[in-house]
Amino acid sequence: MINVVIADDQALIRDSLKIVLSMDEEIKVVGTAANGLEVLDLLKKEYVDVILMDIRMPKMDGVLATRLVKKDYPKTKVIVLTTFDDDDFVFSALKYGASGYLLKGVSMEELAMSIKTVHSGGAMLNPDIAAKVFNMFSKNQSEETIIRVDENSENEISKTEWKVIQQIGHGRSNKEIAAALYLSEGTVRNYLSSILNKFSLRDRTQLAIWAVENRGRIREMVGD
Repeated sequence: MINVVIADDQALIRDSLKIVLSMDEEIKVVGTAANGLEVLDLLKKEYVDVILMDIRMPKMDGVLATRLVKKDYPKTKVIVLTTFDDDDFVFSALKYGASGYLLKGVSMEELAMSIKTVHSGGAMLNPDIAAKVFNMFSKNQSEETIIRVDENSENEISKTEWKVIQQIGHGRSNKEIAAALYLSEGTVRNYLSSILNKFSLRDRTQLAIWAVENRGRIREMVGD
């Protein structure tokens, strides 16, 4: 059973999501919150696997809440609920450890699937807005990189793994990567697991951010 908390400042959205998600036998909504402070209070009382985190909330927004959740409860996953005009907020939330993002108005089937994907260790990078977010990463780059890996670990990455990293940097799903590289989805998953282990990264989202920040290096290694 996946324990879920829904954080949104609109009661109608909280209640609607709770009703729909509770119909899935693998998901249990253990609480709802109207702001980040209430999220933190809930985490003191309940074990939570996944939080659906609205960005714009009073008292404490979803960005700060995500940062504090990942600091004190690193095993709890956060999925950001966003709109197209939340660019800077989404960037910050992903930087602080969110495992993905979804547009408000997503279908209930996709929402449930996303919760299960993130709970199993994956990252939810919606292809429809992946390019938008990755462009945002590029524009927000500074001299201080967001994600760092040991340079020596790069020597352990095979050429095929570099190609997988490049595809992830483009925001592509395992299915799309498999098609592009003529691999099975299972093989792509194995490569991804190997890459995360070699780079000592937490999840696919961190790898995607690193890939965006190091596109030149990746092109050099891929040879394209």
